[in-house]
Amino acid sequence: MPEEDLVELKFRLFDGSDVGPFHYSPTATVAMLKERILSEWPKDKKIVPRTVNDIKLINAGKILENGKTVAQCKAPFDDLPKSVITMHVVVQPSPTKARPEKKIEEEEAPQRSFCSCTIM
Repeated sequence: MPEEDLVELKFRLFDGSDVGPFHYSPTATVAMLKERILSEWPKDKKIVPRTVNDIKLINAGKILENGKTVAQCKAPFDDLPKSVITMHVVVQPSPTKARPEKKIEEEEAPQRSFCSCTIM
């Protein structure tokens, strides 16, 4: 693929630091971008994504879907001269399915009324 067809992207992390820039084919998917971000994630960060599903990419105010290609995501920038496109990275851990033991016991326990009336 010719060099001029490649799209140059960098990824802005939550603290303002950047990962990249990297060159991608317009046919690369958002899922591929997330895999690269995960592999290049700085080791000194306190917040670290565990999987690509923990990473959300935002471009032009929209959260990008994993199945979309770079070409589909960069549409608003077609009129700009060749430049680096910055995408924002948000780490949002997937919700865990296991709930804490204490809450389960409280929810499953039958509710008891502790009120009492005395008629004299």
